[in-house]
Amino acid sequence: MKIVRLSTGKKTAYGMLHNRTIEIIRGNPFGRIQFTGTTCKLSDIKLLSPCIPSKIICLGLNYHSHAKELNSKIPQSPLLFLKPPTAVIGHEDKIIYPPMSRQVDYEGELGVIIRKKADHILPENITDYILGYTCFNDVTARDLQRRDGQWTRAKGFDTFAPFGPCIETELDPENVPVETYLNGELKQQGNTVDLIYSVRDTVSFISNVMTLLPGDVIATGTPGGIGPMKPGDIVEIKIAPIGMLRNYVVKP
Repeated sequence: MKIVRLSTGKKTAYGMLHNRTIEIIRGNPFGRIQFTGTTCKLSDIKLLSPCIPSKIICLGLNYHSHAKELNSKIPQSPLLFLKPPTAVIGHEDKIIYPPMSRQVDYEGELGVIIRKKADHILPENITDYILGYTCFNDVTARDLQRRDGQWTRAKGFDTFAPFGPCIETELDPENVPVETYLNGELKQQGNTVDLIYSVRDTVSFISNVMTLLPGDVIATGTPGGIGPMKPGDIVEIKIAPIGMLRNYVVKP
C-alpha cells in the first residue's frame, strides 16, 4: 500500500493512495492504521513529503558502480552523513540552486522510512522497524563537497532532500530498480542488487550508532551516473514499485 501526506489547503493529513483516490488516515501511520471514512481526489490536494523526519541519514559510496565511476575504494563500513530536516521538500517542489555553488548534482536513491524507535537492532530483526520505502534525491553541491573535504555544507542546503511521492509498504529492497531522469533523459539506471551494504545491514548498522525514530529517513546511496543540474531543469527519480519523484531546479 502507498502512504501519502497531503495538504487540502486548510489542514494536513496522512492517507492511503488507491489509484487517484486517497483514503484519509486518523493521526499518523506509525502505529495501528485507522481510517476516518473520508476520501479525497488526488487532483484536489497537494502531496507533501511523505513524513517529517527528525533526521536524514545518508550513505556515501554504497553502490559498486558509483565507487567505480569515482575511482574510490570500497568503504570498510557504511559511510554515513546527515542532512538536516530543513532540507526536506516533497513531490513537485522546487530545488533552490544556491548562489555559492557552481555545480549542483542529482543522486537518485532508494529511501527507507523508519516505523518505530530502533536502537541496537540485529539485521534479522530489521523488517519490523521499517514502515516502507520512498524515492530520494541526495542533492549535492559537488564543488563545495570537493572544496570542504567534509560534506555538511554541500549536502545540507535547504531543499536538498527531496523525497516522495509516497511510502510504499510492500517492497523487497534487495532487488529494486533506481532510475534518474533529467529533462526526460535517462541519466542513472541502477538496481539495489549492486548495493555494497544491503538495506538490512545498513539499518542495523545505523541503529547501533544512533537511535532511529518514527519517520526518520535513511537514503541508501546512489548508483553510477551522477551529474549536474541547472536552473530550469526538471529532475525525476523513478523507482517502479513506488512511483516517480519530480522536482524543479530554480534560482533563489
